[in-house]
Amino acid sequence: MKIRFSIYWKYVFASGFAAATLSCSNTKFLKEGQMLYAGGKVKIENDTISKKEKNELQSALEENLVPKPNSTILGLRPRLYFYNIAKEPKKDKGFNYWLKYKVGEKPVLLGDVDREFNRKIIENYSENKGYFNAKATYDTVSKNKKAKVIYTLKPGARYFISNVKFQQDSSLVNREIQSLTNKTLLKSGKPFDLDVIKDERERIDTGLKERGFYYFNPDNIIVQADSTVSKNHKVELNVKLKENTPDLATEQFSIDKVIVFPNYNIRDVKRGKYSVPMNADSLSKYAYNDIYVIDPQHKFKSKIFDRALYFKKGDLYNRSNHNLTLNRLISLGVFKFVKNEFIVSDSLKHQFDAYYLLTPRQIQSLRLEALGRTNSANYAGSELNLNWTHRNFFRGAEQFKAAVYGAFDFQMGGQENAKNLFRAGTNVQLSIPRIVAPFRFNSSSAFVPRTNITLGYEFQNRTQLYTLNNFTASFGYVWKENARKEHDLKVIDITLVSPAKVTDEFRKQATTPAARRVVEKQLIFGPTYSYTYTNTMLPKTNTVYYKGTLDLAGNITGLVTGANAKKDKQKNIFGVPFSQYAKMEHDFRFYHKFTEKSSLATRFIGGIAYPYGNSEFIPFSKQFFSGGSNSIRAFRARTLGPGSFDPRTIEKGFLLDQAGDIKLELNAEYRANIYKFLNVAAFVDAGNVWLINADEYRPGGKFSKEFLSEIAVGAGVGLRLDFSILILRLDLAMPLRVPYYEKGDRWAFDRINFGDSSWRKDNLVLNIAIGYPF
Repeated sequence: MKIRFSIYWKYVFASGFAAATLSCSNTKFLKEGQMLYAGGKVKIENDTISKKEKNELQSALEENLVPKPNSTILGLRPRLYFYNIAKEPKKDKGFNYWLKYKVGEKPVLLGDVDREFNRKIIENYSENKGYFNAKATYDTVSKNKKAKVIYTLKPGARYFISNVKFQQDSSLVNREIQSLTNKTLLKSGKPFDLDVIKDERERIDTGLKERGFYYFNPDNIIVQADSTVSKNHKVELNVKLKENTPDLATEQFSIDKVIVFPNYNIRDVKRGKYSVPMNADSLSKYAYNDIYVIDPQHKFKSKIFDRALYFKKGDLYNRSNHNLTLNRLISLGVFKFVKNEFIVSDSLKHQFDAYYLLTPRQIQSLRLEALGRTNSANYAGSELNLNWTHRNFFRGAEQFKAAVYGAFDFQMGGQENAKNLFRAGTNVQLSIPRIVAPFRFNSSSAFVPRTNITLGYEFQNRTQLYTLNNFTASFGYVWKENARKEHDLKVIDITLVSPAKVTDEFRKQATTPAARRVVEKQLIFGPTYSYTYTNTMLPKTNTVYYKGTLDLAGNITGLVTGANAKKDKQKNIFGVPFSQYAKMEHDFRFYHKFTEKSSLATRFIGGIAYPYGNSEFIPFSKQFFSGGSNSIRAFRARTLGPGSFDPRTIEKGFLLDQAGDIKLELNAEYRANIYKFLNVAAFVDAGNVWLINADEYRPGGKFSKEFLSEIAVGAGVGLRLDFSILILRLDLAMPLRVPYYEKGDRWAFDRINFGDSSWRKDNLVLNIAIGYPF
């Protein structure tokens, strides 16, 4: 292909000229004698340390230099430019104030740099990393009213640890410290590093906290360094208790009494209404096993605290049980504030009482929600929800939730004669903060396991086509191993779909078996299990999220009724055919953070649903769908697939919901913050759904070895308005590869024509949604 550079050279030249002008124009705003600070650089002169060590030291030192120069983008300083061109505002509001002090950035001048202070930082940091003879100097290089400071460091040889000694004595606390030395962070042969020494003190403190030394502090440990006892740049470390360590810090404490105030209110304390019964007689009437629950009004059952509290009378104090108890009390969901105090009750026996001061949340709440929404299938709608929550339903921190709702969706354009949808229903959920089962379930997690029971009903009316009654019920358990791992097991999960009315118009339009299955009676029941792992809450550069789901329907019932056998007659329960299938889905996400304001998010979804026994097909509600604001955004919701099936062949005005038994999807999205609440994104989506069995009414829908050629690809850009309480997302996408075009002609690059209004209407898809897509 011949490229005509003559068409673009003037644009390239203009862009380069504009960049150079913007870069240089900031200096013209400087006063006489002022110089713009262009940053600091550290040069290390040393031939005895490795290149890797030198680079690590240089990066760390440059990171510690202050102040930081003005921010740059591709070598330019646009924020500084906006500050310079904006007029000084008369008030702390208005456009000029916003442009100058919110968008703009005040110039960082050479006069703002304390070079002597930075020199001392460089020397001190180097000494803390084992370069005891470090010496630094600095020089300033200036040109065109810009100045850079060059710091030269001569670190000398690095000192290494020759020996580590933990000083011994006869005290109890010292014996415990000696028992912790096998996992010390201070190793012979390792470089001297003050940060590692601080971590070692924290490690010892953590270990002692697990052994009853509640009042111990890392500052009670001193690590002495002696570089005179050996040659060749070696240092000997001596770890010991400080001479002035308080006696209380060296004592090992155990629990005397555990006292719970489940109705604590700080306002009552200030008003003098709060009192603590200190003598045994006044406490005895509140006793429950080994704890005391001060609840005269009996708002809470005492046994919920017996399950949540990990301290019992006579237990040696340890930090793990301390934190575990607080976390479990919070995860009950009924307390707004959880406060813990330890008060010495017997200094001779080294005992204290553990007090738990719990402030309840509002026990009942009623909330009315009105929602508006739109989707990429050209539907808009509204929903009204009335929710009632009781957080202590049976006085055992059980959460009972009841909701009634009504919603409608109507077509705004696109498909002609598409039918509007009305939904109304109710659902209730009882969440019990323990495992209700015939077996014993013990959990040492910081999160309280829960038993969930749900019931629901929904009436669905698609105008002029059909009405459906949907009944749902489930019983199961949710428990978390820790903050990263969660299990959700529904022992039984039931869905019953029953048509109330099917119109002649629907029967006339529903000419395919797949369309008619939408209004067939369906009974789906069986266990479902999902496992979730995530570390996205951690401040790491790379984080992951994974959720795996397994759904088994009618498997045991199929064995009992004989539905698993190859027979022509379908088995029913109460006159309704029950579904049999096995479904598995995996959702894996990977996030990479480039900077605090930019990141890459990727996602892979793979799923398969296989019908067997009593079922030839997967129920419509349990199939996979593709397209829409949280999927392949260049295709409207549920219009993509299966396989290379062409949805344009469907009669206009009929439902376009396309489903499959197999799903593959891959997404990648670059995210960047432009200004506070304003974020932008660029994304690419790829994937499709396929059928397990061939369907003569949807040719090309079956999964085959040609599946890679049937992958749809879309790309686009988006805006995210992050208002903290919600994230409003607008994504504009276009198809790059269309699977139902002729094979060999599915890439759509040569069809892109932004100047054609007809092309824009058919190919640019705007998705409006709440929250991130993944």
